[in-house]
Amino acid sequence: MGLLLLSRPGCHLCEQMAMELLTAYPQLAGQVAEADVDSREDWQRRYGLKIPVLLDTGDGGVVCATVFDSAAVADWVRDRNL
Repeated sequence: MGLLLLSRPGCHLCEQMAMELLTAYPQLAGQVAEADVDSREDWQRRYGLKIPVLLDTGDGGVVCATVFDSAAVADWVRDRNL
């Protein structure tokens, strides 16, 4: 159970989301992986223009996309008792 941040090298919005996420929720540092959205065709097709995207690795659901949504992450954290 964790989070996957789909991003693209050099994407300032992706870097900003990662920074905001780990600043607001430092306890998630070991639970957030990052992957290049272009590394898989299905990701590129689905999220290519909507990055950054923060996915729940358990169910693949979108936690938030394009901008950091603190309330959505708070709900995710609460639902998992983290």
